[in-house]
Amino acid sequence: CEGEDKGKTITELIKRDGANLLGKHVAARYADKFPLLIKFIDAHDNLSIQVHPNDELAMARHNSFGKTEMWYVIDCEPGAYLYCGLSKDVSKEEIEERIANNTITEVLNRIDVKPGDVVMVKAGTIHAIGAGILICEIQQNSNSTYRMYDYDRRDKFGNPRELHVAKALDVVDTKAYVKDENCEVILEKNDAYTLERLVQCKYFECLKYDIYSEVKIGMDETSFLSVLFISGEGTIETDDGNKTMQYKAGESFFISAGKRSVVIKGTGTCIVTHV
Repeated sequence: CEGEDKGKTITELIKRDGANLLGKHVAARYADKFPLLIKFIDAHDNLSIQVHPNDELAMARHNSFGKTEMWYVIDCEPGAYLYCGLSKDVSKEEIEERIANNTITEVLNRIDVKPGDVVMVKAGTIHAIGAGILICEIQQNSNSTYRMYDYDRRDKFGNPRELHVAKALDVVDTKAYVKDENCEVILEKNDAYTLERLVQCKYFECLKYDIYSEVKIGMDETSFLSVLFISGEGTIETDDGNKTMQYKAGESFFISAGKRSVVIKGTGTCIVTHV
């Protein structure tokens, strides 16, 4: 923020002016809470195997939203992989037994990844990020996570990390993983840019723009836009003001809701998210 709002957090601004910042559709559902978490995860080791509850259970247990998320692979080492879902239908009894005898990974759906891959992780889906992967994660704003398995790792005192197996079994989807057909769909391609829908669900939509010269992205009063640059450099501005800002890889921009267009010039790749 600049001007009189310089130094204020987005939470403070939302509490003061939520509907105008987030958009009518978003504010009506989320009130004064920002609906998303957008982060980079640089996994140097295999992360724990987890599952997230849905909205109904998370609200009952934790007074919070559930967690559906997406992963966009920015970079990875050769042979890197993710786990998402099960490779076959597996009963909860078998999952519990395999956690106990350290064979749970044998029934997980392994996805070998490369830069640019997208994985949708719906609430209830068992999942884990493997070593050697840098991802962009976009998710519901929730910390409701149940750790199912952690490779029998110990803390510095020799104690195993806390697991939440019973809670996880309550919510885990026991059916074999099926790829979401709304993922990775080319919507538009021309000399100036390529537009691809990465994921679409009731919580958010993520679009990827590969920009070769310039793109204009229309907005309205229903939702804000988040623009996260994965690569490249150039300028970003809205067509209803005179403020132009430079962008480079790794930078993120929040554009409040309203009837305007976001104009991006330069070259690079960005992920644009709205609710």
